[in-house]
Amino acid sequence: MFGVFYGLDWVSTVPPTVRLSADAFGPERANLTFGWIFAGHQLGAATAAFGAGAARTEYATYLPALYVAGSACLIASALVMTLARPRRANLALA
Repeated sequence: MFGVFYGLDWVSTVPPTVRLSADAFGPERANLTFGWIFAGHQLGAATAAFGAGAARTEYATYLPALYVAGSACLIASALVMTLARPRRANLALA
């Protein structure tokens, strides 16, 4: 069952990310861009896991890690609100 749900998780996140990379940076750069996105994601995950473990070791609780993660989510959501909507090409002129 774990394999099924893990596979569905990958199916639901990877292809849209590749498509967004291709749309934003062009099809010829999509693979390289997605590779950097994936590498950044893995480095961030490793840093978060290490930080949570260090907080647990130092303070005997995960609470500081939860506060940092919650703060990062709030900052990220505020930054997303500042993004401009992408402009659509006028198909009538094409």
